Amino acid sequence: MILNRSKKVLLVAPKAFPDKLLAGYSNVKHTQAINKIFPSIHEVKPDVILFDYAHMGTYMETVLRRLQTNSFYKNIKICCYKNASNEKTDSFLKILGVKYFIYKEDLQDESNSKTGTSTINNVLGNPILNLMSQFS
Repeated sequence: MILNRSKKVLLVAPKAFPDKLLAGYSNVKHTQAINKIFPSIHEVKPDVILFDYAHMGTYMETVLRRLQTNSFYKNIKICCYKNASNEKTDSFLKILGVKYFIYKEDLQDESNSKTGTSTINNVLGNPILNLMSQFS
């Protein structure tokens, strides 16, 4: 089986994410403003959107529902970066269209590193993994 890595990624994360880390990657667009998510989607036409769950807060559900109800967004993979796993929240987010979860421990813990790394590599590719590990 051949895995296609994503060509264009929209990263929705706080301003604390260093812009200089994104400077070398033309395939990643970073936005921090929640009201700029949909204009950014139309500008970039991403294959993957990576949301920082803590940054999105209460807007996460609204944004995911909007993505789910419009057929224009049907081919976009949705990923969610979270500090920790929560079965109830994760189940709800899966219903709303989140395909992949990336947990902080996956990027830091050696024992989970292989699983987390392979998931991220399959979806996003090494450049995003490197960025997230530097940010965490």
